[in-house]
Amino acid sequence: MNDIHNKTRIDMSVFHHIDINLYPLFIAVYEQKSISQAAQMLYITQSAASHALQRLRIHLQDDLFVRAGTRMLPTPFAEQIYLPVKNALYAIQNISRQKQQFDPLVIKTLKIAVHDEIEPIIFPKIIQHFQAINPDIQFLSSKVDRKNAVADLASQQIDFIIDLEQSYGEKVQYHNLVQDHFVICTHHESIDTASYLSAPHIGVSSRRTGTLLEDMYLQKNKLTRQIFLRCQHYSTALQVLEQHPSAMLTIPQGILDNLQMSSRIQVFEYPVNIPVLNMGIYWHKDIQENSRHQFLREEIIKIFA
Repeated sequence: MNDIHNKTRIDMSVFHHIDINLYPLFIAVYEQKSISQAAQMLYITQSAASHALQRLRIHLQDDLFVRAGTRMLPTPFAEQIYLPVKNALYAIQNISRQKQQFDPLVIKTLKIAVHDEIEPIIFPKIIQHFQAINPDIQFLSSKVDRKNAVADLASQQIDFIIDLEQSYGEKVQYHNLVQDHFVICTHHESIDTASYLSAPHIGVSSRRTGTLLEDMYLQKNKLTRQIFLRCQHYSTALQVLEQHPSAMLTIPQGILDNLQMSSRIQVFEYPVNIPVLNMGIYWHKDIQENSRHQFLREEIIKIFA
């Protein structure tokens, strides 16, 4: 096995016994700690993945992974070869791409997880753009599952997430697409900080509990407000607001632009100095060199540039 690290010569006879297709599976199992999830990433059955892993174990004369509960943990030898194998695969991949130009007509699907309130701002533009490139693409918009976001990106259950700027961990990359800001909707003829803080408020969140984003900003300024209703959608909040003249609704301007609002409701700038809202695209960094993924990512960024 020390021949792995011998760079003084190439023993051509070794390559007669190597199946390079086994090594992407090794990387996938190492990173996912699961044969089934690795199989999903590579679009093969779990049975095929298990058989391939067994062949690699025999070839390298090492177990490579041992089961610990529901996880597959690497052996010391697997830890030793992980980076050399991954770097070698990257090198081969980059060489094979140098003379290749990606054909967008081979794209069959585009799967994006997006917050449902952001979807009207983002998705119509994406569909219009990509249908001009390839009219046969099937689009899938699903709700963001922040708890499983990293695993969904890694296993390619979704291609991208489009969400407010936040941390999904070191494995996930981010690029800003849209900048937005909060405004206030109310029946009041005018507002200031005092009237804003003393009014009853409608809050909007898809989560059952937890502090709203605008309240996090207020708390940093040692300010608080009273929320009398917490609902899931801004469209619902606007309907309730129409029935409550004393109430106020804090809403991103971009979302408000895509909703119907009563002519009796006034729109004001936010009375407290808070940061702008950044919305952008997220992807798993282990897939970012994939030519299909790179093309899609660059085109989406181009739409909102």
